[in-house]
Formats: sequence, structure tokens, C-alpha cells
Amino acid sequence: MQAPILSRKFGRLLGALGLSFGIAAGTLGVAAPAHAEGKIRIAEQFGIVYLLLNVVRDQNLIEKHGKSAGVDIQVEWARLSGGAAINDALLSGNIDIAGAGIGPLLTIWDRTKDRQNVRGVASLGEFPYYLLTNNPNVKSIEDFSDKDRIALPAVGVSVQSRFLQYAVAQKWGKDQFNRLDKFSVAIPHPDATAALISGGTELTAHFSNPPFQYQALENPNVRVVLNSYDVLGPNSPTALYATEKFRQENPKTYAAFQAALKEASEFIAANKAAAADTYIRVTGAKIDRDFLIRILENPEIRFNTAPSNTYKLAEFLFDVGAIKNKPASWKDYFFDDPLTASGS
Repeated sequence: MQAPILSRKFGRLLGALGLSFGIAAGTLGVAAPAHAEGKIRIAEQFGIVYLLLNVVRDQNLIEKHGKSAGVDIQVEWARLSGGAAINDALLSGNIDIAGAGIGPLLTIWDRTKDRQNVRGVASLGEFPYYLLTNNPNVKSIEDFSDKDRIALPAVGVSVQSRFLQYAVAQKWGKDQFNRLDKFSVAIPHPDATAALISGGTELTAHFSNPPFQYQALENPNVRVVLNSYDVLGPNSPTALYATEKFRQENPKTYAAFQAALKEASEFIAANKAAAADTYIRVTGAKIDRDFLIRILENPEIRFNTAPSNTYKLAEFLFDVGAIKNKPASWKDYFFDDPLTASGS
């Protein structure tokens, strides 16, 4: 069955959430040739899991640290939906820094090993991801049937898809890890949130992320089926990554980007209210400010740059054949940088 088509009737609801049907806030053209030091193109997705990048952008931190190193850096931003689209953009040369889940990072690390050698640049923080439903008959993942459709950013690739596969393997065994993939559809978080809240479509579930999951839970018909922390423990679900070539050929730009991330992390930790204002200003989301501040103050949410507890997922993907190369540790799929030195 095809993915549900969201009708125009959700337009007003999306507007109330400060969102839109479009998945791109930037335009990516044809593959660009390698460029000299002093330019960086960054792709992000939806949600406060990308707040580090929102702060970096709002405060022009890459440009700031570039100037300190004696280089004027031109920064370009794009917004896409789903790890598959992000990975395609990176490999086609349309972006330099990819922002996506650990699942897509592991996929592209495996695919480019001993070639482009894509690795992680930094984590974007620790966040619980919720699998939500508006179907009163679904109490656990065992209750999903062919009458349900589960929205996530990219089927079989996104970190939400990998979390679901991990949970399925725990329930039915590793040979059944992709058992629920046939019920999954690729829909951007804003559109999926609107559909789940509104009801009336084939979409009955959404593996979400902050703040969308908390907005959806304001609706009494929506509840949590699965918490990613219950599956894997607290972990870093999203990351930034790049090719080895970009890192080697643009050392000052790369260093400025990492310094910008570090400063943004420190800013968020010390200024939750100001960070909330930044998110609203940069994304244009019509989310209640106090509601957003409460999300940012959730002790389960941390905006740290060192990856946390990512290796269990890497081992799982190798065990089920989703990746061909088994990393010896998390250090195989992250660059050896001070920013990530305390990772796991």
C-alpha cells in the first residue's frame, strides 16, 4: 500500500505549529566541484535536536571563529528530511556537513569505508525519541497490523527506523528485525505530527523527535508506544558527519565549525530561555515559548557534542547484515577530534 497522502485540510494545523509541507528550506543544486578553504554547506533536518546548529547559525559562530583563524567563511544552510536524502546530498557533493541520525551515519560510514571515508564530526546531543500512536488498539509494537502506518523520516535508514528494528529484534529475534518495515512510510516530522493530531488518514503512528513528540502528546488521543531510551538506554540519536576529504582539505573551516559547535553547546547549557528564543527565531515555529523552555529543561535532554552510547546500535546493524563492516568501537565511525574525545 502506498504512503498516505496528506490532504490540504492539514494546512491550517501545520500553520498553527509553524510548519509547512515542504521539506526543503534551502535549495541544493547539481553536484558542485570541490571548493577551497572558506566555504561550508550544512544540511539539517527538523526539530530541536538541531538546536546546536540553530544557535551556530543565529550567532554566526562559524564566521566568528573563522575570522579568528584568519579566514572569511561563507556558510550555506539547507533543510532536508530523512537520512537517505541527507546521505545522497553528501555523496553527490551538494553539502559538506550532514545532519542526520546515527543510523544514516553508520550506513554511509559502511558504504564509504576506504573510499570517501565519511565519519562523524560531532553529536548533536542526547534525546529520547518516542514512537506515538493515535490507534486505541495499539498498546505495544506487537499490536501493529496491516491497518496501521508508521511515519518516520526514512524507511530502513533513519535512526527511528533502526530503533524500531532494534526493538522488533528484541521482541521477535534478529531474523525478524525488519518485520514492521512494511508498515512504515517516509514522512517529514511536521507533516506526520499534523496527521497524527488530526486523525482521519491511514497514518496511525509516528516515530517522532522533540519538540514534535511533545506537541503531539498534548492531544489526548495520542500516547507513547515506545521510548528509545527504554530500548537502548540514554543515547545520542543524531550526529553531524563529513567526508575525510573535506576535513583534510579545509582544516581552518573544519576547526571553526567545531569551535562553533562547542560554543553553541555551552550557550544552550547556560541559557535555556535564550536558546528557546533562538529556535523560534531561526525555524519560525509557532510553538509556545514556555512549553519549549520546559522541553529544553527536561533532564533527559542534553546538547553535548561527544557521542553517547552509540556502539550498541552499530553492533546490531552488523549482526543483522544492515552494514557489512563491523566497527571495532565508536571511534571507527567518528573522526579523532578533541570535540568527540569523551564519546562512546
